[in-house]
Amino acid sequence: MQTPSATNLTPGNRPPINSASTPGTQVQVRPNIANIGGAARPGAPVQSFSLDDIISKMVSAGDGVSDLLFVVGRPPQVEIFGKLTGVEIEGLMPTLRPEHVEAIALRIINENERLTADLKNHGSCDTSYAVPELARFRVNIFRQNGFHAIVMRKLSTKIPTCDGLNLQPIFKEIIKEKTGIVFVTGATGSGKTTTLAAMLNEINQQSEFHIVTLEDPIEFLHPHLKATFSQRELGKDFSGFEVGLRAALRQAPKVILVGEIRDRETMEIALTAAETGHIVFSTLHTISAAQSVNRVIGMFGSEEEPQIRQRLADTLRYVISQRLVPKVGGGRLMVNEIMGSNLRTREAILLGENDIRNFHEIIESAAQAGWNSFEQCLLRHYRGGTITEETAILYSVNKSNMRKAIDVAKKDMGTADSGPSGFKLMDHEEAAPAVGAASPASHSAHAAAVAAKAAGMAGAVKPEPPPLPKLSLKPTPGAS
Repeated sequence: MQTPSATNLTPGNRPPINSASTPGTQVQVRPNIANIGGAARPGAPVQSFSLDDIISKMVSAGDGVSDLLFVVGRPPQVEIFGKLTGVEIEGLMPTLRPEHVEAIALRIINENERLTADLKNHGSCDTSYAVPELARFRVNIFRQNGFHAIVMRKLSTKIPTCDGLNLQPIFKEIIKEKTGIVFVTGATGSGKTTTLAAMLNEINQQSEFHIVTLEDPIEFLHPHLKATFSQRELGKDFSGFEVGLRAALRQAPKVILVGEIRDRETMEIALTAAETGHIVFSTLHTISAAQSVNRVIGMFGSEEEPQIRQRLADTLRYVISQRLVPKVGGGRLMVNEIMGSNLRTREAILLGENDIRNFHEIIESAAQAGWNSFEQCLLRHYRGGTITEETAILYSVNKSNMRKAIDVAKKDMGTADSGPSGFKLMDHEEAAPAVGAASPASHSAHAAAVAAKAAGMAGAVKPEPPPLPKLSLKPTPGAS
């Protein structure tokens, strides 16, 4: 008996694996195979493992398990608050062998022809997997060094809320938009899908709308409350985002969620949807508003650029870029950059950025509208004692300005007008000294808050965070 190779994963070559619909399905593995595609030792017994039992044991390895990893040469691993740890599972120790991981992959794929083709032709495939009464998972199966590897992201069964995620008040204004495009951006694993689910949940509780979602895969199953949901999954309900989005325009939605806009054709249809009375929510793998705008424009040819800039300026409502950072006392915290639409952003989209017209400066100058840069968001959490100074600097975009802002935040009121090394706060910062200058007790309050959180004193009361001014500084005349 031959074990299928990593490049020849077809239903006809699969080892015997039971139906995916059967709880506790056994994964059958023939051990002692030298490598993928090698022959089993004559007479070697077949070992059986319950995949659902394996997953259950891994999920129960600790609080905060977010991902499960199956990689050849390593034990089964779980990620807890950003750190990997091995899980001892009888029969799969000390490390996973190629046939272990391949059998688990085949069990998850369950003879799905699209997934099989994606894995064979593109080297990876995405799907979902559920363990009854435990959890649902977003799954990526891929090849590395000739072997299969699997990452399973644990999905929450509870629909998130804006309040539960501690999202800023502006999010409840964003969901009131009736037309246009809202992008939530960030790296993989930064919580984009969770943020979007919370926003759709708010709409679901307030508006009698038809909401069509195009997802890969479906991560949160929304109940029908005031809104009616039609949730469609790539590969099961539609063949591609372009096809699904084009069809959605004929399904009378008020709200459309596109899991990810990956190409020119899908972006073109999304712009059309935004121009014809729909509000479109989607994600991009970008790290800032500026990069997001450039990514959209870059999807089109140079001859189309003026028209695309005009269309994007007319339809873009918000760009929310986010990332997860370590939190004092353990766990992770979401920080973000929020940019909306006003005359200055539309001008920057139409004409492009330059020395006096850039998105970062526009965002920081619109704090009163609820927008904030990453630096402003990080500074707020630093002052609240939820992150350390090192974390604030490490995850900032402009580390030099972040250091200066933190130094200024430590100053007493009597020295609030001067920053470090001959820098002077700009006029709008002097008018709002709450961030640029701390009260005499504010620095000690921050230190106490950090110490309390580090000691696990979650009940400590924090002062209300102040308004967010701009963080930009300029040299005083004659400063060296």
